[in-house]
Amino acid sequence: MPNRTNSAINSALEGRLDRLAESCLKSGSIDLNLYSEYDVKRGLRDANGKGVLTGLTEISDVVSHKLIDGNKIPSDGELYYQGYNVKDLIEGEENDLFKFEESTYLLLFGELPTKAQLQEFIEILGAARELPENFVRDVIMKAPSQDMMNVLQKSVLTLYSYDTNPNAIDIPNILKQSLALIAQFPLISVYGYQAYRHYYLDDSLIIHNPKKELSTAENILRLLRADESYTELEARVLDVALVIHAEHGGGNNSTFTTHVVSSSGTDTYSTIAASLGSLKGPKHGGANLKVQQMFRDIKANVKDLHDEDALREYLSKMLNKEVFDKSGLIYGIGHAVYTESDPREVILKKYARELSIEKDRLEEFEFYERVERVAKELIQSRKQLHKPICANVDFYSGLVYSMLGLPEELFTPLFAISRISGWCAHRIEESVNKGKIIRPAYKYVGQHRDYINVAERE
Repeated sequence: MPNRTNSAINSALEGRLDRLAESCLKSGSIDLNLYSEYDVKRGLRDANGKGVLTGLTEISDVVSHKLIDGNKIPSDGELYYQGYNVKDLIEGEENDLFKFEESTYLLLFGELPTKAQLQEFIEILGAARELPENFVRDVIMKAPSQDMMNVLQKSVLTLYSYDTNPNAIDIPNILKQSLALIAQFPLISVYGYQAYRHYYLDDSLIIHNPKKELSTAENILRLLRADESYTELEARVLDVALVIHAEHGGGNNSTFTTHVVSSSGTDTYSTIAASLGSLKGPKHGGANLKVQQMFRDIKANVKDLHDEDALREYLSKMLNKEVFDKSGLIYGIGHAVYTESDPREVILKKYARELSIEKDRLEEFEFYERVERVAKELIQSRKQLHKPICANVDFYSGLVYSMLGLPEELFTPLFAISRISGWCAHRIEESVNKGKIIRPAYKYVGQHRDYINVAERE
């Protein structure tokens, strides 16, 4: 593909960019002591790292402690969608392949669907699981990207042009737009990946049409694979992965973005594009990619993966910022809220084991378990923590996706395919309650200066 870099701006900045960037660094630097002086909650978190309360929601709840005699006691984590424990949603009727659709219905409408309501909802999503005429050719194929999150954002904003009533923010219209986007996200992501493979890697271009009667998980696997085949376990595991990523309280970065942008009264497409931009950030949606990179590094440097002493030594070096990316982090270990366990990790780990047996990768799964155990012990000891530390959902999600044969380019888009259900539920909630525009305060800590004519400046 031709280089799309803007040559005009490159030419204009030649020899000047570093100097101008240095000015930005100087201008943008704020004395960190001022944050304490003015009691600024950086990242909307207090001194203990707890999120500052900025809103109310009935959509989901994250529980990490039990309150006993007025004291917070760390406990196994729990995640609730509209009051229902996600663990129960997944364990009920275990062989059902439409749990993501059921969870999406619950998030949007606040109640579990009856059998008839679920079937109707599946039919609605199936009918909406198509893109406008020639959209794949004119939008996705015409300007393919190496980043599928970019494909999603661009496509969402372009879908605005195909909507006959894009700006209306009445609830029926927002719901219609939301259902269409929930159904279309898998197509945009997979078709964007196929275009990337074809135009950038000179691979064969494979475009399958979705089947209306199949679940979201089944369609993703079918659209990706040349032979369109998948096992029931593969579909079930991917369906579970979509469920546990669909929502996680109103305070995560992308969902808060949904609330902030929705509060301005803007359209659904602009809101979801902003949420995608948030999720794309490696501090939010790309954590499982970091886990995968970390494991590749461990395998390359620990020759005997059964040698626990060698593993412990290398992980210690990782914590000492000596190896891998020298961040001092063991990715996938620890969570800002959960203590004893991340319920999503517990659920996914169970299915990861099942899938590893089917894929003859049990030894690899057991290595992940070994790293998890040793890493938790090291961090607990190193930081002298008085509270438990747990693995989070990102620790096993990359392994699950790799066992499903899903490319890493789709790891974060898969998060988006799932999380758009939660975003849309929160957008509707924000729109129903018609709150004030979200506008936090920033304290000006610069100087007030007198204007100097350009000829007199040095």
